Amino acid sequence: QVQLVESGGGLVQAGGSLRLSCAASGSIAVINDMGWYRQAPGKQRELVAFISRGSSTNYADSVKGRFTISRDNAKNTVYLQMNSLKPEDTAVYYCNAGIKIFAWRPESDYWGQGTQVTVSS
Repeated sequence: QVQLVESGGGLVQAGGSLRLSCAASGSIAVINDMGWYRQAPGKQRELVAFISRGSSTNYADSVKGRFTISRDNAKNTVYLQMNSLKPEDTAVYYCNAGIKIFAWRPESDYWGQGTQVTVSS
């Protein structure tokens, strides 16, 4: 069984920084793409940042230049460094990963439980 566990959320003032972590554990053969999504109250879940297994990255326009996604394949962990935070960044942040539990089988999509990020003005 595969689990994604996020950590690092919290309350911060506007202009501050937070670093989110997401560790994958369990029966894992391959982790392909990993990403961070967020969902604010009353809004749809949206992609924040994405990183491929080869570390190619992509960001939502709203976070470009402020957020940095990275991964440590040896630790099965993805990070999101969030700087210059704004009140509109307030949301529950979810980790996502495409994981193969056997190398010869198609990957499945896994999600973490979410971590709250609140930015006060």
